[in-house]
Amino acid sequence: MPEDSEGTRAAGPVTAATDRLKATAASFDDSALGEPSLCPGWTRAHVLAHVARNADALTRLLTWARTGHEHHMYPSAQARAADIEAGARQPAAELVQDVHESAERFAKAIMEMPDHGWEQVVRPGLAGQGEPIPSRRVLWLRLRELEIHHADLRADYGPADWPDAFVRRALDETIRSFSRRDDVPAFAVSVDGRPAEPLAQDARVTVSGSAPALLAWLCGRSTGADLTVDPAGHLPILPSWL
Repeated sequence: MPEDSEGTRAAGPVTAATDRLKATAASFDDSALGEPSLCPGWTRAHVLAHVARNADALTRLLTWARTGHEHHMYPSAQARAADIEAGARQPAAELVQDVHESAERFAKAIMEMPDHGWEQVVRPGLAGQGEPIPSRRVLWLRLRELEIHHADLRADYGPADWPDAFVRRALDETIRSFSRRDDVPAFAVSVDGRPAEPLAQDARVTVSGSAPALLAWLCGRSTGADLTVDPAGHLPILPSWL
Protein backbone atom coordinates (compact mmCIF):
# COMPACT_ATOMS: atom_id res chain seq x y z
CA MET A 1 0.00 0.00 0.00
CA PRO A 2 1.41 3.43 -0.88
CA GLU A 3 2.38 5.58 2.08
CA ASP A 4 -0.22 8.17 2.97
CA SER A 5 2.42 10.87 2.49
CA GLU A 6 1.94 10.42 -1.25
CA GLY A 7 -1.43 12.16 -1.13
CA THR A 8 -3.93 11.09 -3.75
CA ARG A 9 -1.75 8.14 -4.79
CA ALA A 10 -2.59 6.61 -1.42
CA ALA A 11 -6.30 6.72 -2.22
CA GLY A 12 -6.12 3.47 -4.21
CA PRO A 13 -6.45 1.15 -1.19
CA VAL A 14 -9.31 3.30 0.13
CA THR A 15 -11.14 3.05 -3.18
CA ALA A 16 -10.66 -0.72 -3.33
CA ALA A 17 -11.84 -1.17 0.27
CA THR A 18 -14.84 1.06 -0.41
CA ASP A 19 -15.84 -0.95 -3.45
CA ARG A 20 -15.63 -4.21 -1.48
CA LEU A 21 -17.77 -2.86 1.35
CA LYS A 22 -20.34 -1.40 -1.05
CA ALA A 23 -20.70 -4.79 -2.74
CA THR A 24 -21.35 -6.43 0.62
CA ALA A 25 -23.82 -3.73 1.65
CA ALA A 26 -25.78 -4.18 -1.57
CA SER A 27 -26.31 -7.86 -0.72
CA PHE A 28 -28.37 -7.06 2.41
CA ASP A 29 -32.13 -6.68 2.51
CA ASP A 30 -34.01 -5.03 5.38
CA SER A 31 -34.12 -8.25 7.36
CA ALA A 32 -30.38 -8.89 7.01
CA LEU A 33 -29.57 -5.33 7.99
CA GLY A 34 -31.45 -5.84 11.24
CA GLU A 35 -29.22 -8.72 12.31
CA PRO A 36 -26.49 -8.16 14.91
CA SER A 37 -23.02 -7.08 13.87
CA LEU A 38 -19.77 -7.77 15.68
CA CYS A 39 -20.09 -4.36 17.36
CA PRO A 40 -21.94 -4.81 20.68
CA GLY A 41 -25.39 -3.24 20.53
CA TRP A 42 -25.19 -2.46 16.83
CA THR A 43 -26.96 -4.11 13.94
CA ARG A 44 -25.46 -4.32 10.48
CA ALA A 45 -27.49 -1.21 9.67
CA HIS A 46 -25.78 0.67 12.51
CA VAL A 47 -22.36 -0.31 11.16
CA LEU A 48 -23.19 0.88 7.65
CA ALA A 49 -24.69 4.12 8.98
CA HIS A 50 -21.52 4.69 10.97
CA VAL A 51 -19.36 4.04 7.89
CA ALA A 52 -21.38 6.61 5.96
CA ARG A 53 -21.18 9.25 8.68
CA ASN A 54 -17.47 8.53 9.14
CA ALA A 55 -16.94 9.34 5.45
CA ASP A 56 -18.67 12.69 5.96
CA ALA A 57 -16.73 13.34 9.17
CA LEU A 58 -13.39 12.70 7.48
CA THR A 59 -14.50 14.78 4.50
CA ARG A 60 -14.88 17.66 6.94
CA LEU A 61 -11.28 17.17 8.08
CA LEU A 62 -10.05 17.29 4.48
CA THR A 63 -12.10 20.44 3.94
CA TRP A 64 -10.43 21.94 7.02
CA ALA A 65 -7.00 21.11 5.59
CA ARG A 66 -7.89 22.50 2.17
CA THR A 67 -9.53 25.74 3.30
CA GLY A 68 -7.83 26.49 6.60
CA HIS A 69 -11.21 26.85 8.33
CA GLU A 70 -11.91 24.40 11.15
CA HIS A 71 -14.43 21.69 10.33
CA HIS A 72 -14.76 19.13 13.12
CA MET A 73 -15.59 15.48 12.58
CA TYR A 74 -18.51 15.53 15.03
CA PRO A 75 -19.87 18.35 17.19
CA SER A 76 -20.49 15.99 20.12
CA ALA A 77 -20.85 12.36 21.10
CA GLN A 78 -24.60 12.83 21.31
CA ALA A 79 -24.83 14.22 17.76
CA ARG A 80 -22.66 11.38 16.45
CA ALA A 81 -24.85 8.75 18.10
CA ALA A 82 -28.07 10.41 16.91
CA ASP A 83 -26.83 10.52 13.31
CA ILE A 84 -25.94 6.81 13.41
CA GLU A 85 -29.34 5.88 14.86
CA ALA A 86 -31.12 7.93 12.23
CA GLY A 87 -29.09 6.36 9.46
CA ALA A 88 -29.69 2.85 10.75
CA ARG A 89 -33.46 3.35 10.49
CA GLN A 90 -33.29 3.89 6.73
CA PRO A 91 -34.66 1.19 4.40
CA ALA A 92 -31.98 -1.00 2.85
CA ALA A 93 -31.94 0.75 -0.53
CA GLU A 94 -31.64 4.19 1.06
CA LEU A 95 -28.90 3.10 3.46
CA VAL A 96 -26.86 1.55 0.65
CA GLN A 97 -27.29 4.75 -1.34
CA ASP A 98 -26.15 6.72 1.71
CA VAL A 99 -22.98 4.63 1.87
CA HIS A 100 -22.37 5.24 -1.85
CA GLU A 101 -22.98 8.98 -1.78
CA SER A 102 -20.94 9.65 1.36
CA ALA A 103 -18.05 7.69 -0.13
CA GLU A 104 -18.28 9.79 -3.29
CA ARG A 105 -18.13 12.99 -1.23
CA PHE A 106 -14.98 11.72 0.47
CA ALA A 107 -13.43 10.79 -2.89
CA LYS A 108 -14.24 14.27 -4.21
CA ALA A 109 -12.54 15.86 -1.19
CA ILE A 110 -9.41 13.82 -1.91
CA MET A 111 -9.31 14.95 -5.52
CA GLU A 112 -9.81 18.61 -4.54
CA MET A 113 -6.89 18.60 -2.09
CA PRO A 114 -3.86 20.56 -3.34
CA ASP A 115 -0.47 18.89 -2.81
CA HIS A 116 0.50 21.20 0.05
CA GLY A 117 -2.80 20.48 1.81
CA TRP A 118 -1.75 16.96 2.77
CA GLU A 119 0.65 18.39 5.36
CA GLN A 120 -1.88 20.73 6.94
CA VAL A 121 -2.63 19.80 10.53
CA VAL A 122 -6.14 18.83 11.62
CA ARG A 123 -7.57 17.37 14.81
CA PRO A 124 -9.81 14.28 14.57
CA GLY A 125 -12.27 13.24 17.22
CA LEU A 126 -15.22 14.91 18.90
CA ALA A 127 -15.34 18.70 18.54
CA GLY A 128 -11.75 18.74 17.30
CA GLN A 129 -10.33 17.54 20.61
CA GLY A 130 -8.11 14.79 19.21
CA GLU A 131 -4.35 14.80 18.81
CA PRO A 132 -3.19 16.91 15.85
CA ILE A 133 -2.31 14.94 12.72
CA PRO A 134 -1.25 15.86 9.18
CA SER A 135 -4.26 15.53 6.91
CA ARG A 136 -2.55 12.79 4.87
CA ARG A 137 -3.29 10.46 7.79
CA VAL A 138 -7.01 10.95 7.18
CA LEU A 139 -6.63 8.46 4.31
CA TRP A 140 -5.32 5.86 6.73
CA LEU A 141 -8.11 6.58 9.23
CA ARG A 142 -10.67 5.96 6.49
CA LEU A 143 -9.02 2.75 5.32
CA ARG A 144 -8.92 1.44 8.88
CA GLU A 145 -12.63 2.17 9.34
CA LEU A 146 -13.53 0.44 6.08
CA GLU A 147 -11.53 -2.72 6.68
CA ILE A 148 -12.43 -3.22 10.33
CA HIS A 149 -16.12 -2.44 9.94
CA HIS A 150 -16.43 -4.57 6.81
CA ALA A 151 -15.47 -7.52 8.99
CA ASP A 152 -17.97 -6.32 11.61
CA LEU A 153 -20.81 -6.91 9.13
CA ARG A 154 -20.52 -10.69 9.64
CA ALA A 155 -20.76 -11.38 5.92
CA ASP A 156 -18.32 -13.13 3.60
CA TYR A 157 -15.45 -10.85 4.61
CA GLY A 158 -13.30 -11.28 7.68
CA PRO A 159 -9.77 -10.84 9.03
CA ALA A 160 -8.40 -13.49 6.67
CA ASP A 161 -9.55 -11.27 3.78
CA TRP A 162 -7.81 -8.11 4.96
CA PRO A 163 -5.06 -7.04 2.52
CA ASP A 164 -1.55 -7.87 3.73
CA ALA A 165 -0.39 -4.26 3.58
CA PHE A 166 -3.31 -3.13 5.73
CA VAL A 167 -2.69 -5.89 8.27
CA ARG A 168 1.02 -5.06 8.55
CA ARG A 169 0.43 -1.39 9.18
CA ALA A 170 -2.55 -1.82 11.48
CA LEU A 171 -0.83 -4.51 13.52
CA ASP A 172 2.36 -2.48 13.92
CA GLU A 173 0.34 0.57 14.91
CA THR A 174 -1.72 -1.42 17.41
CA ILE A 175 1.31 -3.04 19.04
CA ARG A 176 3.04 0.31 19.41
CA SER A 177 -0.11 1.90 20.82
CA PHE A 178 -0.71 -0.90 23.31
CA SER A 179 2.92 -0.81 24.48
CA ARG A 180 2.40 2.82 25.57
CA ARG A 181 -0.80 2.18 27.52
CA ASP A 182 -1.06 1.50 31.24
CA ASP A 183 -4.26 -0.55 30.93
CA VAL A 184 -2.75 -3.29 28.74
CA PRO A 185 -1.47 -6.44 30.50
CA ALA A 186 2.19 -7.38 30.10
CA PHE A 187 2.59 -9.88 27.29
CA ALA A 188 4.52 -10.38 24.06
CA VAL A 189 3.36 -11.21 20.55
CA SER A 190 5.02 -13.48 18.02
CA VAL A 191 3.82 -12.77 14.49
CA ASP A 192 4.06 -15.55 11.91
CA GLY A 193 6.76 -17.34 13.89
CA ARG A 194 9.05 -14.33 14.25
CA PRO A 195 10.80 -13.51 17.56
CA ALA A 196 8.43 -12.30 20.24
CA GLU A 197 7.91 -8.57 20.61
CA PRO A 198 7.10 -7.60 24.22
CA LEU A 199 4.45 -5.02 24.95
CA ALA A 200 6.07 -4.45 28.35
CA GLN A 201 9.48 -5.16 29.85
CA ASP A 202 8.12 -7.69 32.34
CA ALA A 203 6.16 -9.70 29.75
CA ARG A 204 6.08 -13.38 30.73
CA VAL A 205 3.38 -14.59 28.37
CA THR A 206 3.73 -14.80 24.59
CA VAL A 207 0.76 -14.89 22.25
CA SER A 208 1.55 -16.32 18.81
CA GLY A 209 -0.32 -16.52 15.54
CA SER A 210 -0.69 -15.17 12.04
CA ALA A 211 -0.72 -11.42 11.52
CA PRO A 212 -4.45 -11.24 10.62
CA ALA A 213 -5.41 -13.44 13.57
CA LEU A 214 -3.37 -11.35 16.02
CA LEU A 215 -4.76 -8.09 14.68
CA ALA A 216 -8.32 -9.41 14.87
CA TRP A 217 -7.81 -10.38 18.51
CA LEU A 218 -6.04 -7.17 19.50
CA CYS A 219 -8.77 -5.02 18.00
CA GLY A 220 -11.56 -7.04 19.60
CA ARG A 221 -12.82 -8.79 16.48
CA SER A 222 -11.84 -12.30 17.54
CA THR A 223 -11.82 -14.44 20.67
CA GLY A 224 -8.28 -15.49 19.81
CA ALA A 225 -9.23 -19.15 19.52
CA ASP A 226 -6.78 -19.52 16.64
CA LEU A 227 -3.86 -18.16 18.69
CA THR A 228 -1.45 -20.00 20.99
CA VAL A 229 -0.30 -18.95 24.44
CA ASP A 230 3.09 -19.76 25.98
CA PRO A 231 3.17 -20.86 28.72
CA ALA A 232 -0.13 -22.60 28.15
CA GLY A 233 -3.08 -20.86 29.71
CA HIS A 234 -5.67 -18.20 29.06
CA LEU A 235 -5.16 -15.28 26.72
CA PRO A 236 -4.53 -11.93 28.40
CA ILE A 237 -7.66 -9.85 28.93
CA LEU A 238 -7.46 -6.83 26.67
CA PRO A 239 -8.90 -3.33 27.11
CA SER A 240 -10.79 -1.56 24.35
CA TRP A 241 -8.79 -1.22 21.17
CA LEU A 242 -9.25 2.54 20.62
